[in-house]
Amino acid sequence: MAEVTTQSQATSSTSYSFREYCEGLNHVEWTRGTKAKQGHFVEILRDIQRRGTLDELVLACRFVSEGAFDPQSGLTGRLGARSQGLWVSEYCGIDYEKVFKPCRTATGSGSEAIELLLENMSPPSSKSDSTNKRPRWTLLDMEDAFGRMARARTSSQKKELFDQWLHELSPLEIKMALRMLGGGSLRIGFETRSVLQAIAAYQESSLDQIRYAHMVTGSVGETARLLFEDRLQDASFSLFRPIAFMLASPVDTVEAIDWSAVRLEEKLDGIRCQIHANADRIELYSRDLNPLTHSFPEIVSTLAKSQNLVGYSFVLDGEVLAFDTPSKKILPFLELQKRLGVKKPTKKLLQDVPVVFVAYDLLVIDEKECFDLPLEQRRAQLVELCSHAGIAYSRDFAVGSSQMCTQAFEQALRHGNEGLMIKQLGSPYAFGQRSQHWQKLKEPEGSLDTIVMYAHAGSGKRGGLYSDFTLGVSVIDDDRFSESYIPIGKAYGGYTNAELARMNKEIKKLIVEKFGPTLSLRPGIVVELEFDSIQVNSRTKAGYTLRFPRFRAIRWDLGPDDVDSLRDVERLAQAKSAIKRPSMDTLGESAPIIMPGE
Repeated sequence: MAEVTTQSQATSSTSYSFREYCEGLNHVEWTRGTKAKQGHFVEILRDIQRRGTLDELVLACRFVSEGAFDPQSGLTGRLGARSQGLWVSEYCGIDYEKVFKPCRTATGSGSEAIELLLENMSPPSSKSDSTNKRPRWTLLDMEDAFGRMARARTSSQKKELFDQWLHELSPLEIKMALRMLGGGSLRIGFETRSVLQAIAAYQESSLDQIRYAHMVTGSVGETARLLFEDRLQDASFSLFRPIAFMLASPVDTVEAIDWSAVRLEEKLDGIRCQIHANADRIELYSRDLNPLTHSFPEIVSTLAKSQNLVGYSFVLDGEVLAFDTPSKKILPFLELQKRLGVKKPTKKLLQDVPVVFVAYDLLVIDEKECFDLPLEQRRAQLVELCSHAGIAYSRDFAVGSSQMCTQAFEQALRHGNEGLMIKQLGSPYAFGQRSQHWQKLKEPEGSLDTIVMYAHAGSGKRGGLYSDFTLGVSVIDDDRFSESYIPIGKAYGGYTNAELARMNKEIKKLIVEKFGPTLSLRPGIVVELEFDSIQVNSRTKAGYTLRFPRFRAIRWDLGPDDVDSLRDVERLAQAKSAIKRPSMDTLGESAPIIMPGE
C-alpha cells in the first residue's frame, strides 16, 4: 500500500496547492478515455502523497466527487447565481446585464462565464495590485474557506469572502471552487464511480471493498480516509447514513429478456427517496443523498403515528409522488415540482400538493443488511413490512412474452406513468451502480424542432470538436420577448460521428462570436430534440427546461422559420398536466400502487 504522511507528521505549511490541484483536474477534464482520466487522477494523489498530508489526500477525493462538504455534514455554502454574477461584474468593472448575462447564456454555465471574464477582463487598477501577490492556497486552506462560506449568514459576509477569492485565486480555481460549493459532480467527465476506481488503483486495494465502504458510509471522503489509514474493514452500516442508490439501465430490446426470471413494475412519475426509520427517528434522503425530511413532513408524521413500527428499524428505497388521497390518484410531476426545493412547506402548499411515499425495495431490516439477498427475498420482506406498518408499496407482476410486456407498457402510459421497470428476481441490490439487473422501458414524452444557438467544445473522446449544444425555441411572435430565440435545453448525444463531423463543418459558417470554448451561432441548424419530460424552471428565461434532451434527428431539410415556439412548449406541458389519471380504486388488480389496508 502507498504510504501517506499524517497531519501530525506534516509541517505547518504544505507545498501542494489548490491551484495545482485544479490544474490537474483541468487536465483530467481534457483527457480522452476513462482509464486515462483515472491515471491522471492517480498521479495527482501520488503528488500529494509526496508533498502533502493524509488530510489533503482525503480532500482531493472529496472535492472532485462530492464537492466542498462531506455529504453527511449537513453543510451547504451555495452562492446565488445572480449574486455571483453581480459581484464578478463589479470586480471586473463590467455591466451585469450587457456583458455578464450574455456570456453566461453563451456558455450555459455561470462558473465558466466567470472564469472566462476573469481571464479576459482586467479589473480596475485599484484592485489589480494584488493579482501578482496571490498566495498559493492549499487544499486545507480551501476547506477552511468553504467552512467560512457555509457559516456566513448574510450576503455582505459572503461577498467579503468571495472578494477575497477574486483577489487571491486564479480564474480556474474560482470556477472549480464555485462548482465544489454547489456539491456533487464537477462536470469534468470524472464521476464518483471513476474516483473510486482511481483510489483503488492508487492504493492497490479491492474495488469491491471500497465500493461497499462508500455505500455504507455514504461518503467518498470517509471511504478514502478509511482506505488510506488501512481501516477499510471498519466500514459498517449505520442508520441515518444514506446509501448510494441502485440505478437502472435502458432496455435495449425486450426480445432478449427471459420473462420467467423477471418481475415488472410501473415506472412511477415522482422523485427517488430513501427512508431510514426506527422507533425514535425517521429521516428521508434524496437520490443525491441529501436530507429531504423537512420537505415532506407529512410522510414522516404518517410513519411516526404507526403503532406497528415499535421495535422495527429499516431502510426503504422508493418514490415520493404527488398523490391525492381522497381520490387515490397520482398527480402530475409538474405538481410535485412545486414541493421540490422547499425545505419548510406552508400549510397551503401541503394542502395543494399532498404527497405519498411508495416503497419498492428493502435495503435493511432490524439492522440486518439485505443488499446481497436476491430481489424475490427482499421483495417478500418488503411486502410483509409495508403491510404491517401501513406503508404504500409498488405492485409487481409477471408477464409471459414480449407482446404481454408491450401491453403492460401501454397500460402504464394510460395510467399516466412513465413506462415499466423490469427487475431480475435473483439480483442483489447493486448500490451506486447502473445495473442490467434493473432495466427501464420508457418512450420519449415528446419532441420539438429547435434551433442550435450555441456550440460548446467537447472533452475526452470528443476533444477538438464542438459536441455540446444549447438549443432554443422561437419567440419571434411572442410579445413577452425582444429576441428571436431563447434556450430550452442542452444536448450532447443522439447523433452519429458522421453527423457530428458535418455539424462541426456547418457551424463554422454560422459563428457570430466566440466565448472561450463556446461559439455563439446565427440561426441555421435545426435539430429535432426528444426528451423525457418538460419541467417548470423559474430560473430560465423560458420558464421551462427539458428533462434528458437528446438529438432525434438533425433536420437539414428545415430552416429557422420551422422551429417550434415557446407557446408549443407551454401547450405540451399543459397537455401532460391535463392527463386524467385513474383512481387506484378503479384499477383493481392492475393498480400500480398497493395502498395501506388493501
